[in-house]
Amino acid sequence: MAMSRSSVAPALHNETQWTYYGWRVALAAHFGVMAGFGSLFVYTFSVFLKPLAAQFGWSREAVSAGFGLGAITVGICSPGIGRLLDRFAPRRIILPCMAVFGVGFASLAFLHSHLWQFYGTCILLGVVGNGAAHLAYSRAIITWFRDRLGMALAVIMAGSAIGSIVLPLLAQTIMSRWNWRLAYLSLGALALVLGLPLSWRYVHERPGYERGSEQPEPHSSSHTSGVTWRQGLRSLPFWIIVTTLLLDALSANGVIAHFSAILTDRGIAAEGAAFVLSVLGATSLGGRFLVGALLDRFTASRIAFLMLLPASVGIFLLARATTLSAGCAAAALMGTSGGAEADITPYLLTRYFGLRSFATLYGVTWTFYAFAGGLGPLIMGHAVDATGSYTSVLILFGFAMALGATLMLLLPRYPEALPATELAGTTPVS
Repeated sequence: MAMSRSSVAPALHNETQWTYYGWRVALAAHFGVMAGFGSLFVYTFSVFLKPLAAQFGWSREAVSAGFGLGAITVGICSPGIGRLLDRFAPRRIILPCMAVFGVGFASLAFLHSHLWQFYGTCILLGVVGNGAAHLAYSRAIITWFRDRLGMALAVIMAGSAIGSIVLPLLAQTIMSRWNWRLAYLSLGALALVLGLPLSWRYVHERPGYERGSEQPEPHSSSHTSGVTWRQGLRSLPFWIIVTTLLLDALSANGVIAHFSAILTDRGIAAEGAAFVLSVLGATSLGGRFLVGALLDRFTASRIAFLMLLPASVGIFLLARATTLSAGCAAAALMGTSGGAEADITPYLLTRYFGLRSFATLYGVTWTFYAFAGGLGPLIMGHAVDATGSYTSVLILFGFAMALGATLMLLLPRYPEALPATELAGTTPVS
């Protein structure tokens, strides 16, 4: 059901007012991201890691491979999903992907002792993952905002942060009172109940970007301009962004996927470890709104450096953490900084390359992000299986995170102007 232009036209120029219709779209996207791959799969994985290993006699490296397969599949499929998002209205991609994701996640409740079943489900979740995550929702939201784009992206990404607070605790509570199978079933149902209805009702592109001959609003000319995806791939700023994402994903996802196991191995109770994950999410929530506010006022590359560097300090602290308080401190440092790349990457892509091939280029960055994100947990799992300790690999990841932050300082100024494109060549099919 497409929105009528007249229903939102009076508020099109009022991004600074919360009555602006774009904020409704951002809020719906917020809940969609909360129930999607980047939140539900990623942040609850470590809660299920030890129970699955104990239930079926799998090694932690073998269980971690499921995370890796899902993440790598997301990476492989993201450019294709990006191309679809640049051609079709995002809702047409989001709804079927969210439906498959919710059903697929719930089906993990019926796992047996066959690794291929676990791996196959993780791959399926990866295929549809970015159709039910930041990539798809960002493609819709950037058509609504220019002056407050940083804050709008922060609202969306905060869905992942809130998910990281609520979902690990919810999963651990269900698991402690009943079992891990019911936890998988309940979380899959949550994705369907929370993600689908709001996305169907509110996640639309701004009028003027849908199929038709009407011209976009005058103040949004930058939204209908930009480089081709081939030009973007030949750009040095693009590869600086990609390298930072790769190092960040390798470190952050490796740590997050094993966070609960790291702490419980050092004598911290499972409930305490789940609480630490919620601290990670709570501080990430505040950090994301801070990033959003700063992006609308200062150069994004400098903000990225200042936000990512403390995450490396948190990883170094976690390498030696043996108490709940130390775990919380590490989580707070990582949380405040963590997720900054998710807010900053789409913002940088719009500023350097425009809207024309935004989703395709964003999808390519996800290929590298997801590959590294899948490799990180595998490295962590291999390290602990081989040495019985997480310490050395955590120190290595701390240095990798610091290097990624530093690379952001190499980004040049935003271009003064972007090449114009014909509306018919850039408007998605609704």
